[in-house]
Amino acid sequence: MNQDCPREHPTGAEPESQTPVPSPCNSVCRMAPDGAYCVGCFRTLDEIAGWAGFDDARRRLVWRQLRQRKAQAGQSGGEQRC
Repeated sequence: MNQDCPREHPTGAEPESQTPVPSPCNSVCRMAPDGAYCVGCFRTLDEIAGWAGFDDARRRLVWRQLRQRKAQAGQSGGEQRC
């Protein structure tokens, strides 16, 4: 996680500790070449489409999964935004 990125933690708190849980969207909406996830927020299409209907527990789970995807993308040389 890049602590210098203003979109990471605009309030200084981890997103999944906030209520309501904020969207990870950072307006960089483009799918990875393999279509697995958005290169801006690291969500899958199902997560993007379902976000509005997810309760906070599900949103917190998505945030944890995003961190894993982001770390894997960084290790594999995948595209990353701030």
